Amino acid sequence: MMNFHSPDLTQAPPRSPRVRLGGFAHLPRLIDKARATLAGTNGEYHYDCPVDAHFWAFTGLTAEAFLAEVKTGKCDYDLLTYVMSRLQPKRTMSEIVAWSAWFEQRPPTAVEGRAFFNQLHTAVGPRREDVGTWFELLDLEDFVSFGGKS
Repeated sequence: MMNFHSPDLTQAPPRSPRVRLGGFAHLPRLIDKARATLAGTNGEYHYDCPVDAHFWAFTGLTAEAFLAEVKTGKCDYDLLTYVMSRLQPKRTMSEIVAWSAWFEQRPPTAVEGRAFFNQLHTAVGPRREDVGTWFELLDLEDFVSFGGKS
């Protein structure tokens, strides 16, 4: 069973990027990766990766400041409260929900991103023609990395 307060991402994947907290897609996954990074159990998962950068850009937070907040041992709700109190610019729930919907449906766009996406897609599910967004690819990679068949 996974310990969500101190996840070991060498034994189980972080939460899906589709899982939301306070309307934010990816935030629970980001919390899991931050906690595992602090515990030294992040395995192949990278905190502050290019996907995470979209969260920082939308919220105005920095990876360093968020990691410092996670280090205090706060629960998910208290981390959400931290995020909401520091949003720059301030966001309405409608904006958060719209951004999350956009983020969940985001395909690779930059040339380098497409190349990486295609390389990873080929490695984890070359016959999967239904994988076209980053979240679909992350979910598939998590599944295959822990023994699932694509």
